[in-house]
Amino acid sequence: MLSSLLESWKLAMRAERKADKTIESYTEGVRRFLAWCEDTGTPPELTANAVQAFIADLLDHGAEASTALSRQKALRQYGHWLVREGEMDTNPLIGLKPPKQDRKVTEALTDDDVRAMLKACQGKRLQDRRDEALLRFMLETGARASETVGLQMSDVDLARGRATIRRGKGGKGRMVPFGPQTATALDRYIRARRTHAMADTEALWVGSRNGNALTYPGLDKALRLRAQRAGVEGFHLHLTRHTAAHRWLRQGGSEQGLMAVAGWSNRSMLDRYTSSSASERAADEARNLNLGDW
Repeated sequence: MLSSLLESWKLAMRAERKADKTIESYTEGVRRFLAWCEDTGTPPELTANAVQAFIADLLDHGAEASTALSRQKALRQYGHWLVREGEMDTNPLIGLKPPKQDRKVTEALTDDDVRAMLKACQGKRLQDRRDEALLRFMLETGARASETVGLQMSDVDLARGRATIRRGKGGKGRMVPFGPQTATALDRYIRARRTHAMADTEALWVGSRNGNALTYPGLDKALRLRAQRAGVEGFHLHLTRHTAAHRWLRQGGSEQGLMAVAGWSNRSMLDRYTSSSASERAADEARNLNLGDW
């Protein structure tokens, strides 16, 4: 039953307007469970014992705790849907304890890293101007990579210095502000964009090849290349969001304001994104307080 109803669940999730990545993650979790059942001779049934054994096996074979949690969540959500559809009487995974998560430290980019990457974007080609605008926009607004590549021309208001995220995580929209330097970089890019084959289309970001809009993999490749040229090691797209959060608080911005701009509904995400740089901000605050002066 679990395998035969998987396509119906995918259809239901699309009707609920769940993000493509969410649908992919959920269905992959169920597929991995079914494959494990086949490999181990376990009946392919959604039971607490079977799922616990599946998760334990994942962790025993070196899977990250976050991966195990994602698989368990996928199966729990599948159980919820099966109950709603009358395919099961109850969801046996309700109340199942999630695997304990490791708290990883993700450092923000340093000011020198940012300056080096911006310098690596210098040039008059369309790609140069696009990558500088992308980098400045993401570092200032903290917009997610998926939200950034989804921007349309009409979403950006250069005069007011703000962009509209039409559909963020969980389908929530919001406004994100940006300052004069980011606005200037965006304006310079948009003027260069007029020569592109997609100049008349709504997609804000165009790819390096004529006829293509910029995709998530394209964005990742473009900024990783700038980081490589700048000598910045270990760069990944999520670092821009961590850096934006760190800089907001370091400059005296409020936690409530950061949550609104970043699109967070609870402070657990705030703590997760800013914990690694909290000690640096605390040291700066201590120096300003001059507590050693008597």
